[in-house]
Amino acid sequence: MYFDTHAHYDDERFDTDRHALLAELPNEGVGLILNPGCDEESSAKAVEYAEKYSHMYAAVGWHPHEAESYCEESEELIRRWCENPKVKAIGEIGLDYYYDFSPRERQREVFRRQMELARELKMPVIIHDRDAHGECMEIIREFPDLRGVFHCYSGSAEMARQILEMGWYLSFTGAITFKNARKALETIEICPMDKIMIETDSPYLAPVPHRGKRNDSRELCFVAEKIAEIKGITADEVAHITMENGKRFFGIE
Repeated sequence: MYFDTHAHYDDERFDTDRHALLAELPNEGVGLILNPGCDEESSAKAVEYAEKYSHMYAAVGWHPHEAESYCEESEELIRRWCENPKVKAIGEIGLDYYYDFSPRERQREVFRRQMELARELKMPVIIHDRDAHGECMEIIREFPDLRGVFHCYSGSAEMARQILEMGWYLSFTGAITFKNARKALETIEICPMDKIMIETDSPYLAPVPHRGKRNDSRELCFVAEKIAEIKGITADEVAHITMENGKRFFGIE
């Protein structure tokens, strides 16, 4: 059974078959799913799905693309959502300097505020980092008492070593099956298996051989197979280890 630790089933691309798909996934080998929020609407939906399905959990937060909409009311919403036992993290939060949909200074401010909130609430964090590696590392070092995971890890192996030294986790998507995935493969080589999680980032980043199509949690097998190839173990072992890693990180019994 797989644990998809990062999937956006609130996305409109699932509007036609969302609930049929979510209900069927446990029969397709997907034992657990965590749906992170990106703003108020998506976080609320993540909580709704987590309450509806026993195999689903939620994270809540404001993505860097949505930083300009973050306010005091947002913090109160996060506090309220985190009282729900099905909410297991704050995220996804971080920095995105690739699209720059929000001003960088505002992204940094909102990132820090949510990190402070995670510290207050004693919640782990899910980090989004795209083309902002240096500043992202600078901010997380300000919070050495927090636990976190870099989702869809895209940094260097050297940066990964620094993250791992902090006791944090790295999560990998179908992007590791792409031809240009050299950095990610180098990182997986040096990353201990007890610090690896797997995810789809659905509906994005469908792995080869389905690249370009809508992604969903059934595609995790391709991620596991690639990690198994690099680590010299079986895909079933990858599934079991990453399931246990995800449950430990998110505090799921």
